[in-house]
Amino acid sequence: MSEPQENLTTIFQAATSSAAYIQSVVPEGLRAPSVGIICGSGLGGLVDTLEASPRVEIPYSDIPEFPRSTVVGHAGKLVFGHLGKELTPVVIMVGRAHFYEGHSIQKVTFPVRVMKVLGIKSIIVTNAAGGLNEDYKVGDIMILNDHINFPGLAGNHPLRGPNEESFGTRFPALSDAYDLEFRRTAHLAYRKLPGVSKTRSLKEGVYAFVSGPTFETRAECRMLRTMGADVVGMSTVPEICVARHAGLRVLAMSLVTNAAVLAPGPRGDEVLDDSNAVSGQLNKVIEAGKANHVEVLETGFEAAADMQALVRQFIDDISST
Repeated sequence: MSEPQENLTTIFQAATSSAAYIQSVVPEGLRAPSVGIICGSGLGGLVDTLEASPRVEIPYSDIPEFPRSTVVGHAGKLVFGHLGKELTPVVIMVGRAHFYEGHSIQKVTFPVRVMKVLGIKSIIVTNAAGGLNEDYKVGDIMILNDHINFPGLAGNHPLRGPNEESFGTRFPALSDAYDLEFRRTAHLAYRKLPGVSKTRSLKEGVYAFVSGPTFETRAECRMLRTMGADVVGMSTVPEICVARHAGLRVLAMSLVTNAAVLAPGPRGDEVLDDSNAVSGQLNKVIEAGKANHVEVLETGFEAAADMQALVRQFIDDISST
């Protein structure tokens, strides 16, 4: 699939084209969702809690200009339906494309622009992340209140290039990126879910975005923690930048699926006489705590019901006010 040709077709025109196709296959009652939801690794089960009817699923591959995900745990479909007791019309991205897959950063964030054209006013972005804060446990949920955009600071920013005035201003502020009222509502929603609160903690903190696809080294984790990051992951922040540029209200949540290893590894000159070396087990010393994608998915599946319950309660609460 080709990248949008920005010299020939503006991003707004491409997003409008994608939205037009979507609206041509979605029934009238579902064409104007008020909330968009992006599901991260292992968290796509939220779509199964939508009302059975009306409901429409569209594979990304059918949508003009839409990026396709190649990552295990990302199904790659756009689903329209009604969610929660308030029957709020929503559009859910089950899986996302990532920068590390080879997509441009503009392509990765393109679906957010399409959802804006479809009419959403608010967006909920979820992800799986590694815990840097030692007070966080695997399985905890963190509400984002700020971020560190390493690729963006280095020039890989989704708003780089000609500004699309149809979406927003040239220099959008991000100091207010994470809606305070939404964060407050999410914390209050969490209190209404005693079963969830007994199982895992709800935190609030800073997300560090790195490009991946490698998990971070010990030294990188220590650096990120020293800089104030509580979790680290490979998504979300570019989508937030584009969402705020387009004037959308944002709630973002991370599921802590693994604890990052911050402690320095053993030095080679410190284990010269280690008996593990004789038995060929020496590398197991530094492999303890090593992250892997299977672990991320497993934790995501285990926590899916709780994350779904929180999102559903949050949407009901904002829809009833």
